[in-house]
Amino acid sequence: MRARAALVTAALGATLLLAGCDGGGPGQDDDPAPPPTDAAPATVTPDGPHEPNPVIADDFPDPDVLEVDGVYYAYATNGNNQNVRLASSTDLVTWQALPDALPELPSWVIPGKTWAPEVTEIEPGSYVMYFTATSFRESLQCIGVATADSPEGPFTVVGEEMLLCPPEEGGAIDAATFRAQDGTLHLLWKNDGNCCGHDTWIYRAALDEDGTALAEDPVRLIQQDLPWEGDLVEAPTLLEHEGTFTLLYSANGYGGPEYTIGIATAPSLDGPWTKDPEPFFSSADLDGRYVGPGGQDVVQGPDGEPRLVFHSWYGEQTYRGMNLLPLTWEGGRPALAVG
Repeated sequence: MRARAALVTAALGATLLLAGCDGGGPGQDDDPAPPPTDAAPATVTPDGPHEPNPVIADDFPDPDVLEVDGVYYAYATNGNNQNVRLASSTDLVTWQALPDALPELPSWVIPGKTWAPEVTEIEPGSYVMYFTATSFRESLQCIGVATADSPEGPFTVVGEEMLLCPPEEGGAIDAATFRAQDGTLHLLWKNDGNCCGHDTWIYRAALDEDGTALAEDPVRLIQQDLPWEGDLVEAPTLLEHEGTFTLLYSANGYGGPEYTIGIATAPSLDGPWTKDPEPFFSSADLDGRYVGPGGQDVVQGPDGEPRLVFHSWYGEQTYRGMNLLPLTWEGGRPALAVG
């Protein structure tokens, strides 16, 4: 399913920039927010499954991790003068910085807000990136598509316009993909309604065979309607386990401790979708180690077990580092395996 430059890892120490930060930077909302001021740093000494975190101790928000032939590639929101940050690892703990995965933007994209990339392997030697950027034509954040013959890129933007850019809904951001058991590839995203007073919805639509165009009309899955979600839901991650579809999503403002991960479930891709009334993972959980967890992804680790990948605030809340925690299934539902 679903990391980019001047990064760090605890294991490399002085080799990479440990706990380096270049500011909070833009995330999944429309304008950069100042670092949160009402959330104290975690005071608990990390241990056990928390020990490596943050595995990338640099500003590395909205992480997406893809595994190809035993190598993990992590992609993240722009920063350090790169459009799409990229790092690689063989163990999900020690990460090596790589060059910008999307070094060139077309003339119809306004530089500076290239967010929340999603990279998918269509087949060996064929990779598609879905990225959020600002379109000159609509002056909205919208979703573009780019292709490459390697997960390292460089990716090249496809076409002369955005893949998704609904002006009547405030644009579109936070693309994610899901491969169904029948082999069809689906795209999920959020309409960026909170930019301009509209509701936000998580959408889904099947993609064509090469992954560069929608193959059907979009359908709505969930919208913001719970108090802790604030005015938005975003960053979808879709999983299928034992016949049940589970949608992980982020909610509320990314710039503070209110940012939270929620869950909705359905018996089929067509729904109906039922939300959990309480968050799956919030700043209040795990002794407050992770402030504003969100922008999540799920990846299978080298041991064959799933990991939850997510960002949270660090450095006295000045940057969002990338974390991994073991994930398990209990009664057909995802759970953090940290106890």
